[in-house]
Amino acid sequence: MSNCTVETCTVETSDGVKLSTRLFKPREEINKGNPVVVLVHPYSVLGGCQGLLRGIAAGLADRGYKAVTFDMRGVGRSTGRASLTGFAEIKDVIAVCKWVCENLSADRILLVGSSAGAPIAGSAVDQIEQVVGYVSLGYPFGMIASILFGRHHKAVLQSPKPKFFVMGTKDGFTSVQQLKNKLSSAAGRVETHLIEGVSHFQMEGLAYDAQMVNLILEFIASL
Repeated sequence: MSNCTVETCTVETSDGVKLSTRLFKPREEINKGNPVVVLVHPYSVLGGCQGLLRGIAAGLADRGYKAVTFDMRGVGRSTGRASLTGFAEIKDVIAVCKWVCENLSADRILLVGSSAGAPIAGSAVDQIEQVVGYVSLGYPFGMIASILFGRHHKAVLQSPKPKFFVMGTKDGFTSVQQLKNKLSSAAGRVETHLIEGVSHFQMEGLAYDAQMVNLILEFIASL
């Protein structure tokens, strides 16, 4: 992380939860008009935390983009309690995006959700005017995952904002066909990128951080 600095702060939600937050800042910002990338971590109940997104955030900052990670409620030093379905956590995403707008003078935000963070981020997309696009890294659309996260699907699929879904072809939660079926009814611009032979948790690993950074930057360039 030689080309970025990391600042820590606390963001308060509308219901009084305090979120431990990190801002990854490039030493040299390429373009002040670049969107700030807000990253939403995997499922809190299974150990998801902002630390899992550190590599991607640092990689984005190394390339000149501000990136923000945070621990959702009940994780790490954040207060409150994690929810099973991720609906309370939508408030966390909205609060962090509001903080980004107010404190970083940002009028453009790219929301990126990893694993269960993808449905949570997707539910917030149209609740934040400044969000200009959405990236999903391993959205759990499958039957079993839908028991927990199915009620999130509608919000992101109906959003007119540009959407980009990245998934491994061996994802254990969502098959390639399930992804295609879900996205066939999606509104607005929808793009997908499949990584051959890669599983859900493999794609979350450090070995794929650089590839995720490149894919996110390609999507930003298209906005």
